[in-house]
Amino acid sequence: MNDLKDMKKISAFITAFAAGAAFTGCTFGASIDTLMAPPKLSVEQEQIYSALTAAHGTAISLKYPKSGKYLSAFIIEDIDGDGGNEALVFYERDNHAADENPLRINILDKKENGEWWSVDDIGAAGSEIEEVTISKLGSNSRVNLIVGTSLMNRSEKNVNIYVYSDNKLQEPPKFSDSDSYSFIDVKDLDMDGELELLRLTKASNGVPAMAEAYKLDENGAYHRAPLELSENFSEFDVSYGKMGNSKMGLYIDAISGTGSIQTDVIYMSSGSLRKVFRNPEESEATIRPAGCTCFDVDGDGSPEIPVPSVAPGYEVKAEGEQLRLTDWMQINDNYRMEKQYTSYYSVNDGYIFLFPEKWVGRVTVKRDIVNDEIVFCAYDGNGMGRELLHIFCAEDQPSREDRISGGYMLMHTKGDSSYLALIPSNPDVDNDGLTITAGDAAVGFRFRD
Repeated sequence: MNDLKDMKKISAFITAFAAGAAFTGCTFGASIDTLMAPPKLSVEQEQIYSALTAAHGTAISLKYPKSGKYLSAFIIEDIDGDGGNEALVFYERDNHAADENPLRINILDKKENGEWWSVDDIGAAGSEIEEVTISKLGSNSRVNLIVGTSLMNRSEKNVNIYVYSDNKLQEPPKFSDSDSYSFIDVKDLDMDGELELLRLTKASNGVPAMAEAYKLDENGAYHRAPLELSENFSEFDVSYGKMGNSKMGLYIDAISGTGSIQTDVIYMSSGSLRKVFRNPEESEATIRPAGCTCFDVDGDGSPEIPVPSVAPGYEVKAEGEQLRLTDWMQINDNYRMEKQYTSYYSVNDGYIFLFPEKWVGRVTVKRDIVNDEIVFCAYDGNGMGRELLHIFCAEDQPSREDRISGGYMLMHTKGDSSYLALIPSNPDVDNDGLTITAGDAAVGFRFRD
């Protein structure tokens, strides 16, 4: 947070909070100074802020982008391609007319003597700044200021593109009849060395969910590549990665129902967006609980799609009593899903254990309620056999030390959480060939930090 005004508010809050703590008997593990120390504006930011308030008064509040590369209210970049930096500031007027949108975009430039001055000031749509991208698009040389905004509830988002030239921030002809979006990004989707604007829009009022890519040609005209997605998707989580050996895939995890998500995989070729899944049923095969998003589980640059399956031995149990394994599916050179790994995936604890190949189809899992851990057991089709591995997630230091003293291995730490594993000692029992070593256990662990 870089706002002078907001810093004063923070200081007042800290003072009030500390006073309240003194009267209520609250105690802290650290001093109040270490809990929240308002950052200071840089010298250049202070100069920009002074120039802004000199032009538009002090009754303003700076606005900060919620996500993306730029998270400050001050963006200092060359936005007109002249080789010198301009300053872009988002702010809100505290005193404004009832029918006036208070959100503003201000451009500042430097005079010959090096002083900043306010060059242009325009109104912006919405009330919050969601994200900002400064980029060229397609083969056109112009620099585009791409701004995503939202209303107070942040459920409705709009994107606008501006161009700064001759001391004016202007909106060129729109790239689309609609400004709405659910996800936007700038990416070289077809790997031709030129960037596209990617926009995903959710399904609404009978209009299907869409993916669109936009390129600018040398004459400033947009070329649109639309693609209807497989289902009536709403919210999106997007990742990029290799798809086979030659294409870059866009892996779209989308909410498709209450508490569930599914994946669409698309790519760009010959100026068009294309889908990997030929029909909705192929996408529906990826339906799984929310939060279980695509992940490059082996670090090879190609995300895998997690698809749950009922663990061996639980097929006849009621759904609420079933434990599940997760198959990690990769898109191969033929644009088809292909299983790469089987695992146990704890979404809540954030760890994945990849089965050694010799375990696949021959090992299942159970939950040890008493010890609060997951146990991997041999399975011969008739029932669970011997225990092969225990995994425990300790939430505090005493629990961790207690398990380590009992022979558990520390596999990973994250914050206060520790992930531990135990391989039961059965030196005389390995007739099934399923015993693993400490090295095998370490290789199988993956963590979603």
